[in-house]
Amino acid sequence: MVEETEKLGLAGSKEEEAEDSSSMAKNNIDGAGDESEAEEGEIVVGDSEGQEKAVAAAAPLKHPLEHSWTFWFDNPSVKSKQAAWGSSIRPIYTFSSVQDFWSVYNNIHHPSKLAVGADLHCFKNKVEPKWEDPVCANGGKWTMIFTRGKSDTSWLFTLLAMIGEQFDYGDEICGAVVNVRGKQEKIALWTKNAANEAAQVCLRIQT
Repeated sequence: MVEETEKLGLAGSKEEEAEDSSSMAKNNIDGAGDESEAEEGEIVVGDSEGQEKAVAAAAPLKHPLEHSWTFWFDNPSVKSKQAAWGSSIRPIYTFSSVQDFWSVYNNIHHPSKLAVGADLHCFKNKVEPKWEDPVCANGGKWTMIFTRGKSDTSWLFTLLAMIGEQFDYGDEICGAVVNVRGKQEKIALWTKNAANEAAQVCLRIQT
């Protein structure tokens, strides 16, 4: 009797395990079906209009500047005494928003880190930092002189005032340049009309 009872108990246990396995397999099949339906539903719902809205929502909002500006760099290592002045100047990047300016400024060397002989320019887009450029041909410049390694802050403030249209005669400005030399650094604000005395005096005071 004991042996029969144990056999019956063992048989019942196996039947329960079989039912549990069958139930688990059914649940897995049902779960897979639900997942498949969800994926199909996502494909159907994800139309082009919804995707465009998602991209637009994810895109960062930019604050446009009144003018576009271009950074130029004159590398001292490629300068040649035989080459014409300004022939080694190359454009780096053109920006037209506050965010683009900071993305460039934060990833280039400040004046104190530039090599001796380097010139870093920031001019209105399509205006080359050369006196031969028609916009600059009749202009002049106001220059500030600093000891070596002391112009970083003034260079940043000059850039912010210039691209932020903080000068009273902003239309008279062509751009600005920082010149790095052995014992000093010079920041110059280039203007486009030296004959406009009122603008020149005002810019001199604000520089």
